[in-house]
Amino acid sequence: MDAGAAARATSAVSSIPRDQDGPVFRAPWEAQAFAMALTLHDRGVFTWPEWAAALADQIKRAQAAGDPDTGETYYQHWLATLEHLVAAKGVTTTETLHRYRDAWDHAADRTPHGQPIELTAKDFE
Repeated sequence: MDAGAAARATSAVSSIPRDQDGPVFRAPWEAQAFAMALTLHDRGVFTWPEWAAALADQIKRAQAAGDPDTGETYYQHWLATLEHLVAAKGVTTTETLHRYRDAWDHAADRTPHGQPIELTAKDFE
């Protein structure tokens, strides 16, 4: 992950969990979601103010639906925001996102614990 890009993101989006060294993550998927947002921002898909507003809206909706906002679900909101923005910007469709989510679920179900999950063509059937 580009340290400069991560520093710019944490400066622009004040809610990002961080310590003195930069963003912190509870699980590898959180870092991957963060890195995807950095890449899409660098490619001009959205600005950081646009991202921050969309993330704040996502968190408010989750809180209204009962999310206790303890910080444990922050990157779930981050991922939901990422999915919303890429669909809204025409980078992909909601249908494609659902198709891949279902394929990943299928691949995870057939993968033994502790093994890497790998998508195959059969996961999309």
